[in-house]
Amino acid sequence: MKRLGQLVSVFLIAVSISIFTSSEVRAVADLEAESGIIVDAATGDVLFSKNADIKLPPASMTKMMTEYLVLEAIEEGTITWDTTTQISDYAYSISANTSFSGIGLRQNQPYTVRQLYEGMAIISDNATTIALAELVAGSETDFVKLMNQRGEDLGLEDFKFVNSTGLNNKSLGESRPGGTGPEEDNLMSARATAKLAFHLVNDYPEVLEFSSTIQSELDDQPLENLNWMLPWNNTNFASYFYEGVDGLKTGFTTEAGYCFTGTVQRGNQRFITVVMRTDSYGARFEETIKLMNYGFNQFTEITLFNEGDTVEGAETLPVAKGKADNVNVALSEDVTRMVKNDEEDLYTLNYTFDEALLDKNGSIVAPIEAGTVVGTATVTYEGENDYGNIDVTKNTRTVELVTTEAIEKNNWFMLVIGVIGDFFVNLYQTVADTVTGWFS
Repeated sequence: MKRLGQLVSVFLIAVSISIFTSSEVRAVADLEAESGIIVDAATGDVLFSKNADIKLPPASMTKMMTEYLVLEAIEEGTITWDTTTQISDYAYSISANTSFSGIGLRQNQPYTVRQLYEGMAIISDNATTIALAELVAGSETDFVKLMNQRGEDLGLEDFKFVNSTGLNNKSLGESRPGGTGPEEDNLMSARATAKLAFHLVNDYPEVLEFSSTIQSELDDQPLENLNWMLPWNNTNFASYFYEGVDGLKTGFTTEAGYCFTGTVQRGNQRFITVVMRTDSYGARFEETIKLMNYGFNQFTEITLFNEGDTVEGAETLPVAKGKADNVNVALSEDVTRMVKNDEEDLYTLNYTFDEALLDKNGSIVAPIEAGTVVGTATVTYEGENDYGNIDVTKNTRTVELVTTEAIEKNNWFMLVIGVIGDFFVNLYQTVADTVTGWFS
């Protein structure tokens, strides 16, 4: 009876796991956002996406590029966190408009880069963003040029920046950056947004210090983070809290709807998520939770193949003019990927040898050093959905095949013997073929 009870318990646990798993899969399949994506922050591998390549207004998620360029300027020494600047008439006019800004900045007062950056990163303030753009590039017009250039440098596709804040140009009127249209809006796809976040988090991890700050102040005014997924001491936000979330950027305009680029880390695993055009302030966080649950519960980082493993059919290469007839070949490094549950066996390796290294008989000529690259192995996924990588150049994952030992060149005597042997073998074969031809 006890044994039966144990079996029933195991069965119920298995059923529960199956139901939980299928519900998570359904949740992302039915993602209530016009577009969305979840990315492994270490590799850029995409675990799931929905309409990830359509361009939509990103609203204040645009500011991630402004954040990137400010941090880049600090890294290059152009400015420091303690550099001060004054508020221009344009930035002041935005600050004075409560529809555009949550902070009433003051003119004729110096503000440090750190103060302005907190206003931009924590409360998504537009006036502090413009002030930083003007400081870095001299004008927002020139800063927008820099934004678009850096977007190309980072490999973003499906994007266009027309201002530093994410506001639409129509609302800016004649104050819009030069060279941009009066009706234009910033545009980014979910994939481009995730790629920008990927570079921001990896190139400048200090950004997380700001994006995870719940409260600060500027000019004695409170700055309260717009991200409800942080560990607020507030029961109103409790349903949105998600352990490990430390960023990254909210966004809203009438055209964009409610957007959110999130990032979360548990242990050594970090994900980046993007949802665009959700229906409400809270919905963007609810849909983000679906993506994050999917990532943590459906995927595990697994080393599929180890350094030194051989590839079937490519275990050795024949050697010409060497002291050995063959040389052993293996993978030069581990092959590690985020693997969906129960799909480890769906990954295989296909090999290609570098023909430029081989003679007409397909042999590699001695001498050969250990570690010589002789080809590549390509990782092939045979499952249903391969979402690739946010960097399309990495959609095909390859690893080098190398020799695992050194093979010396034969001495001159053995080479001569070999040549003579080959001569008589070829002579015999020619005679045999001739005689056979006489009687055929």
